[in-house]
Amino acid sequence: MAHEDHDALYDLLAARGVSRRDFLKYCGSIAALLGLSQSFVPQIAAAVNRGARLQPAVWLNGGACTGCTESLAQADSPDVASIVLDLLSVDFIETLSMAQGEDALAAAEAVFEKEGEYILIYEGSVMQGFDGNTLRIGGKTGLEELDHAAPGAAAIVAVGSCAVDGGFVMARPNPAEATGVKPYLEAKGITTPVVNLPTCPVNPEWIVAVVVDVLILGSLESGAILDKLDDWGRPRYIFGQTIHDNCPRRGHFENGNFVFEFGSEEEAMGYCLYAVGCKGPQTYTNCPIVRWNRRVSWCVEAGAPCIGCGSLDWVDVGAPFLNRHRDLPLPNIGNTPPVAVAGVVAGVAAAGVAAHAVGMKASGRMDRGAPYEEMKERDRKRMKKGGGK
Repeated sequence: MAHEDHDALYDLLAARGVSRRDFLKYCGSIAALLGLSQSFVPQIAAAVNRGARLQPAVWLNGGACTGCTESLAQADSPDVASIVLDLLSVDFIETLSMAQGEDALAAAEAVFEKEGEYILIYEGSVMQGFDGNTLRIGGKTGLEELDHAAPGAAAIVAVGSCAVDGGFVMARPNPAEATGVKPYLEAKGITTPVVNLPTCPVNPEWIVAVVVDVLILGSLESGAILDKLDDWGRPRYIFGQTIHDNCPRRGHFENGNFVFEFGSEEEAMGYCLYAVGCKGPQTYTNCPIVRWNRRVSWCVEAGAPCIGCGSLDWVDVGAPFLNRHRDLPLPNIGNTPPVAVAGVVAGVAAAGVAAHAVGMKASGRMDRGAPYEEMKERDRKRMKKGGGK
């Protein structure tokens, strides 16, 4: 990085109230998120500095609540992540655009003319229902706008569950015929590479990590980047482990200490939320590590069970969110009805949890934690009140 570029970057940071130390510390956290050593911090800082002179970005909205835009916009200030995103030349973001009417549309069109040079960030579901006559902007429908923008993009970053698979818009009965960007483009034969960043809403830190990865390694068409994606097109360094793997309440799960109702003593003691519907064991994201709002907190730490918004079809599969399931909304498999299949799956899952608990006790690991009980204390108290033994 040239000396004058280096000074220009830090002058911008200083104007936003961010010290060099804070910025380099943030670059270190991005390195960790990308699975890189701290020796990459200078390279990441240099890549961020180059960002303003690399690919411009356009942020389009499909069918959604704009929660992902809010997640980005509501980052407390001064926030290093927002400064990084400022450097990426997001030339058009319709929800936050200062320009209006033809001026705003002209700004987007100017980017679309730079074929192969821009990143398309897409928020919201692709709504194919109602004859595709939805989300009309400047005379074009949402489908027409995506068809126009996607083929010329160097890469597409689908932010939030709606953009990944349709999200809550796709929930049954799905009159909008909502789907995600990647399946929609694949059906049309458009081969622009897509990176999926689910959850509802997306974490801004993940957008930064992906774009920094692009700045370091080059276009998303590079094999080095595509090799980091799983079968769903999600970066493995973000979605490679379950929430349960890194949950700070996991020790309570291992010891069989669960919250069975909100407002209870068990909840006050921070016990595991699995029994009240937490989907952490089946949801792959690094929320417990990266957290939200400058790493202040996240859902489970705030006392709410994980609702599984990092999974596919999370609304239909995860609801009711505050209960453990007795069945699963699976499609028909041959002549076997969904409820029968779900009963087997749920039974296997329950047996797995029970076997895990027995194995933990047999291995002696549980002996180092809370004492093993034949009956939970809350149940014992209830039996005493009811006159039971």
